[in-house]
Amino acid sequence: MPNFAAMMIHREGFKIILFTTLLLGALNFGIYLLAGDGWVFSAILLLSLLFFILVVQFFRNPNRFTPIDENHIIAPADGKIVVIEEVEEPEFFKDKRIQISIFMSPLNVHVNRYPIGGIVRYQKYYAGKYLVAWHPKSSTENERTTVVVEGKNGAVLFRQIAGAVARRIICYAKVGNKASQGTEFGFIKFGSRIDIFLPVTCKINVTLNQKTVGGETIVATFS
Repeated sequence: MPNFAAMMIHREGFKIILFTTLLLGALNFGIYLLAGDGWVFSAILLLSLLFFILVVQFFRNPNRFTPIDENHIIAPADGKIVVIEEVEEPEFFKDKRIQISIFMSPLNVHVNRYPIGGIVRYQKYYAGKYLVAWHPKSSTENERTTVVVEGKNGAVLFRQIAGAVARRIICYAKVGNKASQGTEFGFIKFGSRIDIFLPVTCKINVTLNQKTVGGETIVATFS
């Protein structure tokens, strides 16, 4: 259970949390007027409280302590490693890259962070489908935003991908922006995934099914 007293709420959650509070308040007030202070009201109140906690925890934004290093490629998100493979990257590099994919469940922190520092060289949004985030075609067919940051040791492409539940991708990165390793570049609402495409010479430091902490886990190092 998250420590609500010690964490911050991400700004993308303010309106949703306010709307949820008003909706649940109206619902419980209505139930109280209709059914009185009985077991029905108590059950609805308990379910409302649990739902409210789930919504609030989704928008939590804990402090992260990034191990700043030009050779490090840091996990851009919390989640689980579901793909590590060499692929052809057709959108920007148009050559072979190592793809690492991180699946984010609705219980994960959904703040997205720059994996390396440098300059944003590319950013593009694509409308698309809402396949489940672990589907192999979600990387190329789902709603997504692609960002490329060029650092001192090379360029890294990372892609925010909407899932079956996620319906809104937020990306703050713009071409020409300075990217600081570990700082946030975006947010995805309600379950999703993020792909990272690295030079094939990189040393991979993670394994399949490993849990990652966005802004802290070192997924790879430049060689």
